[in-house]
Amino acid sequence: MKDISIFNQVIGPVMRGPSSSHTAGAYFIGKIARSLLGDKGKRVEIAFDPGGSYARTYREQAADLSFACGIMGIELGDERFFRALELAREAGLEIEFRVRTLDHPAHPNTTDIELTSEKGDRLRLRAASVGGGSVEITRIEDWEVLFTGTFHELAIEAGAEVATRIENRLNTMAGLLDKPGIQKKNNRVLLSVRSRLAFSPELLSEIGRMPGVKRLWKIEPICPVVKKEPIFRSASDMVRLARERGLSLGELALEYESEVLGLSREEVMREARRRFEIMQRAVHLGLELEGERIQLLKASAGKIFRLEKEGKLPGGGLYLRAAARAMAVMHINGKRGVVCAAPTGGSAGTLPGVLVTLLEDEGMSLEKVLLALLAAGAVGVIVDSRATFAAEAAGCQVEIGAAGAMAAAAVVDAYGGNAEQATDASAIAFQNIMGSVCDLVQGKVEIPCHTRNALGAANAFLCAGLIMGGYENPINLDETIDAVYATGKMLPPELRCTALGGLAVCPSALKLGD
Repeated sequence: MKDISIFNQVIGPVMRGPSSSHTAGAYFIGKIARSLLGDKGKRVEIAFDPGGSYARTYREQAADLSFACGIMGIELGDERFFRALELAREAGLEIEFRVRTLDHPAHPNTTDIELTSEKGDRLRLRAASVGGGSVEITRIEDWEVLFTGTFHELAIEAGAEVATRIENRLNTMAGLLDKPGIQKKNNRVLLSVRSRLAFSPELLSEIGRMPGVKRLWKIEPICPVVKKEPIFRSASDMVRLARERGLSLGELALEYESEVLGLSREEVMREARRRFEIMQRAVHLGLELEGERIQLLKASAGKIFRLEKEGKLPGGGLYLRAAARAMAVMHINGKRGVVCAAPTGGSAGTLPGVLVTLLEDEGMSLEKVLLALLAAGAVGVIVDSRATFAAEAAGCQVEIGAAGAMAAAAVVDAYGGNAEQATDASAIAFQNIMGSVCDLVQGKVEIPCHTRNALGAANAFLCAGLIMGGYENPINLDETIDAVYATGKMLPPELRCTALGGLAVCPSALKLGD
């Protein structure tokens, strides 16, 4: 089972838009590949399967720039991001992207990578970006592995005769998550192990000197390591624990993150504040872009927000202001600006739209808003545990749908509701977007992503109000998430982030940008 952190997998990473799978995930894969090569790269070939999402959208969603940044060691937030391919050429690094049939890709965002170092060493990897910026390394050379970059991870290729000696030595380490895995091929073995603690240089040197050891690959964590097992893994356990401890969902989420990352509660709140401030900044910047071209759309959030405040729009009020703020973040996301995935880049507007509205319009304290953010993160933990954040795997319902469900819990928590009410609001928000497809127009995270984020923000207030007003939800959050995921897997590939169905193939959509 996955050990999930709110900051590692749900409210984050802090990234450039437009897509956490295609920008953040690609960046992390590139970063891990660079570390495994252990030397400066000379040539890199990155291959995508024609039936997957990367093949059709890697340029539109800046995956090419993100892979290059990871391989070159350029941070995602660095302004050099936009010149990454040019900088690679100037540095003598050849990066080639190819679309070719891959053997049995297990995920739509699977990529095969072959790297050559300046010394002439070669390394072949298979990796996948599995949603929300999370990644998996599933093959190193001809060995099947499963590394995620979320722990200290080690793979050792050796002769079969030394396997027991290596295994015994590894078993003396503190912090191991499980016993070393062992694969055998003829007279070769691969031992793989994950640890909550770093591998000491002395251990690595000792193993490297053992007769029969051929190669050793080490993956450094790309995020803070989870120090302890989570205190809950299901919504039912989460609600029960909150009731037993007399805590709101936000307070329980604070306790959860403090435990899993080994941080004080003050440190968790500081990090929550940092991420909220990134969200708030994206809202304010996006509202200032009135009339500016994003990609296919012109920025409209600022005008909507202004006209609503002037009382010139029908209905108006909290819902519409939250929706406009959500769209504002998506303006920044579409321009490849810095946002906080929540839980993905394609859904990065919904939760900020709600939280900033609670702070700036409802006058709630910053502490209450930060606890609401953590409450949203707790719901995301359950989604990631039981399902996925990848629209490539299960449609828009697990991205913007998940964001809307998280935001509904945030609203309940902010208004003093209990954990059961928060999860019920999440459940009905999910239930009413079930089956939503990912049909991004021209492969860009823009249409209909902008308006769906707006709807998710407005709907969060509606669902919270329904539950706190007395609606009794008969299908709990755990079962709802399972149903959403099962439904998403039934969607054909054309409706899962490939731009081959839905709105993406409407005549009007095909003409955009001509």
